Amino acid sequence: MAMTSTTSLPDATKLAVDRTRLAYERTLMAWVRTATSLISFGFTLHKVFEYLREQPQFAGGRGIGPRGFALIMILVGLIALSIATVEHHRSLRALRAEYGHVVPHSLATLMAGFIALLGIFGLMAVVFRL
Repeated sequence: MAMTSTTSLPDATKLAVDRTRLAYERTLMAWVRTATSLISFGFTLHKVFEYLREQPQFAGGRGIGPRGFALIMILVGLIALSIATVEHHRSLRALRAEYGHVVPHSLATLMAGFIALLGIFGLMAVVFRL
């Protein structure tokens, strides 16, 4: 049964809802940290190998190469961040459906969006060799 904003919740229920919401926030922020690590590692790899390629003693390798690997790392970070943000949004929506407007909006989602924008800029820098 969904609670309305006029229905008073017991204190224990309010605290349980807050703990659940904060667990959702911590989980999203852990995904943000993971995605940030993947994106920054991919971008750093690209820049390091770009520098090494300019050196006369550098011999290029076979396979997908450093640029391809960097693109994969950045894309995995962006995809993981997107999936985690969608799941976080679904979880909060379900919590709001059950307990009404007791559940505030998430600032972690805002941070995830900001990191996603930075990741997209990093991806564009690798793709267009900026």
